[in-house]
Amino acid sequence: MQLKERLQADMKVAMKAREAGKKRLWVLRMALSALKNVEIAKGILLDDAGVTEVLAAEQRSRRDTAAEFRRLGREDAAAEADAEVAILSEYLPPPLDEGELRAMVDAAVLETGAVVPRDLGKVMGKLMPRVKGLADGALVQKLVRERLGEGN
Repeated sequence: MQLKERLQADMKVAMKAREAGKKRLWVLRMALSALKNVEIAKGILLDDAGVTEVLAAEQRSRRDTAAEFRRLGREDAAAEADAEVAILSEYLPPPLDEGELRAMVDAAVLETGAVVPRDLGKVMGKLMPRVKGLADGALVQKLVRERLGEGN
């Protein structure tokens, strides 16, 4: 079963669960709506990789929202956003751990021949397609900066 079909099937289950699946239903509808918007905007049907990319963006947005609510002292709203992140994470591949990510950074640095911090763009260009949806871009950039800083 493809990822989009799984989302649709799970939405039907949540609809039947009524009150128990209310939050889940809302998140699944939001995710399917985001997918549909991207498909319409691009004029294509998304494959699993495209669906994963959209879901990862939605999850990242919810994480940012939760962080902002915490900064404002709104723990109740932050907990709601965290619940949405948890539901979306069920449909995403597990993120790379920092050790795996560091190994990928090292490999990309070797492939590109990067040695100085201004080579960041070359390394990021090589690395981001490989880690898309599996790692946060800010963390990847931080690790690349650390690695290139060591070379100086």
